Amino acid sequence: MNDSPRWLDEHQQAVWQDLLTVVIALPTLLDRQLERDAETTNYEYSVLARLSMAPDLTLRLSELASQCDSSQPRMSKVMVRFEQRGWVTRSPDPDNGRYTLATLTETGMQKVVASAPEHVNRVRELVFDPLSSTQQRNLGIALARIAGTVREELEHRS
Repeated sequence: MNDSPRWLDEHQQAVWQDLLTVVIALPTLLDRQLERDAETTNYEYSVLARLSMAPDLTLRLSELASQCDSSQPRMSKVMVRFEQRGWVTRSPDPDNGRYTLATLTETGMQKVVASAPEHVNRVRELVFDPLSSTQQRNLGIALARIAGTVREELEHRS
C-alpha cells in the first residue's frame, strides 16, 4: 500500500489558493457591505432570503438550517435574534409537533427587500462581473460538483 500523499501539482495548487481566497475573503467582503448598509451579516441575510423564497414565507428550522449549510444550534440562535427584531415568528409544525416552523414577518420581508439591491450589486461586482457568460456557466458547473461532494460528506458525518 502506498502511503505517500497525492500532492497538488502547480496548477492545482494555484487553483486551491484562489479558492481559499474566495472562500475566506468573499464572505468578509459581503459581511462588510451588509453590516454597513443593512446592519446584518451575510449569513443572516441568506437566512432571511431563503425564508422570503419559501412557500408561505415558512420553512421548518431543520430545512432552513440545511439550506443555509448551518447547524441547528446556530440557526436557533439566529432565530432568537430575528424574533427580537420582529423579522420572524416561530411555531410548532401542525403536521408534526416535533418540528418548529420559522415564518418571515412583514417586517422581515421589508428587511430583505430593503437589503437586496445593494447586496446583489456587491455580489455582481465581486463574483459575476469579472467573468464572461461562458465562465459563469463553467463556474456554476464546477461549484455544483464541489458543493454536492461537500454536502454528501456533511450528511454522512452528521
